[in-house]
Amino acid sequence: MIVGLIVACEVAFWVLLAAGLTFRYPLKMPRVGMALLLCEPLLELVLFTVTAVDLRGGAEPDWKHGLAAVYIGFTVGLGHSTIRWADARFAHRFADGPPPVRPPKYGTARAVHEWKVAGRWILAALVAIALLQAAAWYVGGAGETGSLRDWQQRMLWLIGINLLIAGSYTLFPKRES
Repeated sequence: MIVGLIVACEVAFWVLLAAGLTFRYPLKMPRVGMALLLCEPLLELVLFTVTAVDLRGGAEPDWKHGLAAVYIGFTVGLGHSTIRWADARFAHRFADGPPPVRPPKYGTARAVHEWKVAGRWILAALVAIALLQAAAWYVGGAGETGSLRDWQQRMLWLIGINLLIAGSYTLFPKRES
């Protein structure tokens, strides 16, 4: 049930995003579009609630509960930038907006860009780690929390990888040929 809800939340995210931007630009109804976009966090609230109820109902914490926490963390860390990315493209395509800004390719500007991207991924991972820890505490000593700890370990790896990538752009900046 949890995995199905995660898939449904992901599909609903993209449907709400497309509908919100369609109302905002081609249909020229920005308030309706904004209302649809503001419904996005409700998806994570539903997933969070269902996961908590499932755990409280006696379900053994497993990879599905961990995946739900990671999904919510990624939405918190990356959702806003995804919406901004899509909004810039919709505005350009349907509202004569400026072309989307491309990330810098070289030097310090590229390093700064990579640190911002890493920051969003790190925020996503930290939110996921916090939710996973909250789930472990919520279950208490009565439940096996090894799968939740495994997800926390994966999120620490994700943080490390992002630090390495951003750090490499700082230490070895790409130069114009």
